[in-house]
Amino acid sequence: MGRIVAIDYGQKRVGVAVTDEDQIIATPLTTVHSKDIISFLKDYVGRENVELFVVGEPRQMNNQASESVKYIEPFVRLLVKSFPEIPVERVDERFTSLMAQRTILSSGMKKKDRQNKSLVDTISAAIILQSYMESRSAGHH
Repeated sequence: MGRIVAIDYGQKRVGVAVTDEDQIIATPLTTVHSKDIISFLKDYVGRENVELFVVGEPRQMNNQASESVKYIEPFVRLLVKSFPEIPVERVDERFTSLMAQRTILSSGMKKKDRQNKSLVDTISAAIILQSYMESRSAGHH
């Protein structure tokens, strides 16, 4: 088995989370600038055995694709083109930013850390990954 890499793509920053090789635990990895994400992933894939990319798919509450799909679509195309051998799955991430903020709040971090947007992005990516793993183990894939 290989790692699963989850990507919370934003216009400025991209949160990245990964599983262990056995795909049991999701860990927040880092936040990178959007323009650097492909080269970051190339470097990572060069070092690690990556089996799958999971990309958060922002939707509005009514399940319509949100505005941000406009820049996520080209990113996903680029991802597929850059890593033709690694499949890409999309995950509904409507609640992840909210969950990430709650997670940070309940972890008792200082206010300054809670306002750290890149921390939110990284935790969002971990939550996307976690929800993907849960839905997969529930047999929805």
